[in-house]
Amino acid sequence: MTMATPRAALFGILCMIGAALFGTTLDVATKFLSSGYALHQIILIRTIIALAAMIGIAWAQDGDFRQFRTTRVRAHLLRTLIVLLSNLCFFTGLAALPLADGMAIAFVAPLFITAASALFLKEPVGPHRWGAVVAGLIGVVVMLRPGSGALQPAALLIVTSSLCYAASALMGRQMRDTESSVTLNIYLHLAFFVTSAAMGLFAGDGRFMGAPDGLFAFLFRPWVWPAAADWPVLILVGVCIALAGLLVSQAYRLAEAALIAPFEYLSMPLAIAAGVVVFGTWPDHTAWAGITLICGAGLYVLWREMRHHAVKDPALPLGEP
Repeated sequence: MTMATPRAALFGILCMIGAALFGTTLDVATKFLSSGYALHQIILIRTIIALAAMIGIAWAQDGDFRQFRTTRVRAHLLRTLIVLLSNLCFFTGLAALPLADGMAIAFVAPLFITAASALFLKEPVGPHRWGAVVAGLIGVVVMLRPGSGALQPAALLIVTSSLCYAASALMGRQMRDTESSVTLNIYLHLAFFVTSAAMGLFAGDGRFMGAPDGLFAFLFRPWVWPAAADWPVLILVGVCIALAGLLVSQAYRLAEAALIAPFEYLSMPLAIAAGVVVFGTWPDHTAWAGITLICGAGLYVLWREMRHHAVKDPALPLGEP
């Protein structure tokens, strides 16, 4: 596995910074909507908007839809299933946790990516990176608070989501030689559309919801027509998922996974600020300890990369494999 040129690495980093901004906005908006709408209803609406954006981007780039063609149907199917599970676990867990706590636990994903890039992609990961991975995992354990009686299934859902996210990111990197960022994302959105529509037909009447304040109420709440005031938020969610997905895919296509992953930590201060401003929540002392370990580990990897990263691959335009 070769590394990227400085130009490709820089562009990949900028893509990930943009993805962090759009992704944090997506998470905040989805959590804001989680008290009034079922998850699959939110996903269906955002997917319709995202598909429209993807079609527009593909047409603007090529004047046709050749990027929608692929010979790697099985790989797309597997990646799609992994991303669906990741989204299901993440947004269900996030709805039940303070925003900063949920985001901090989710940030173990870049450390999973760093470890997996060594194990499966054979990218170089030295002792400093491995030390950061261990420190980040300790931070997750702190956030989970074992033995305190405060261990929440929601937190375990977000850890599961992080594992799935890491797997999908690495699959995207493995597929970069034949698939563009548009191709990688269009099949995800088509799968989201089919799955959320099926869920709506099966459970949209709310008969499986159970307790209104239960962990899985967000999954099985009955569908309702969105209030006029919520439509701008729903549209924002759709635009953000389209742009964040494109930028994440492009970032991991352009540069080494272990270089790109730490830049996802930009979402952490944004999530803390949003938690305070939008939801009126502030991390407690235990949460701060976990946040410090997880984010500190990722930022240490970033600092090491800035000092020692050496590179060789050309940059890739957004619409080309």
